[in-house]
This record gives sequence, structure tokens and C-alpha cells, in this order.
Amino acid sequence: VQLQASGGGLVQAGDSLTLSCAASGRTFSNVAVGWFRQAPGKAREFVAAITWDGSRQYYGASVDGLFTISRDNAKRSVYLQMNSLKPEDTADYYCAADRTLYTSGSTVYYAESANYAHWGQGTQVTVSS
Repeated sequence: VQLQASGGGLVQAGDSLTLSCAASGRTFSNVAVGWFRQAPGKAREFVAAITWDGSRQYYGASVDGLFTISRDNAKRSVYLQMNSLKPEDTADYYCAADRTLYTSGSTVYYAESANYAHWGQGTQVTVSS
């Protein structure tokens, strides 16, 4: 699976933004996809994940209730709708595909970056105050 994130940009605090993760490869519809972010000088942070069939979503504590992850397997895409953005949401955002097919795990599982085998190039999100 090859992934490409897009949709980043410069926005103001309180704005919304939707990121997209476009995938190629036969197994995309069979794997969970996660979003991670990394701000300058900080560790990578789990943002959200969605199971292979879209039936379950998982969120990091800092974005729960503000961000929404979704997917369209027919379009080979996963989306991250980000609402009420804050300056602390400024980071490079990456999407990644689970290394195991058909998982339906937990937040702990999907927050572990080692469970992802395929990473896309990041897209930068900058939130000004």
C-alpha cells in the first residue's frame, strides 16, 4: 500500500480543515488506517484511526470530539476532518496503513506506530492564533 497525504495549509484558530489520504495497492480496503502528527521538536502523536471497514474509529485524547476520521474504500481514501483548530494542532500530519489485515483492535493498538507498515509523506498544518 502506498499512501499520500494532502490538504494541509495555513489556517486560523477556530477554523476547520480536512486532510485526505489517497492510497494505491490492492490491500487498502483490507487494512486499518491511522493519522499521526509530529510538531517540531516533539514526539510523534497518535491522532485517529479507522478500521478496514470503517465501522470503528479511534481518537487520541487531545482531538477526541474535535476531529473525525472517515474512509471511502471505493475511492481508496481516508479523511480527517479537523474542527476548532488550535495553534497546538500545528504539525506535520501523516497517514499510515496497518501492517495486519482486518484488525479491529483498540486505541492502544492503533496508537502504536510500530503496528503500521506503510507511511505516506506528511502534509503540513499550521494554525495561527
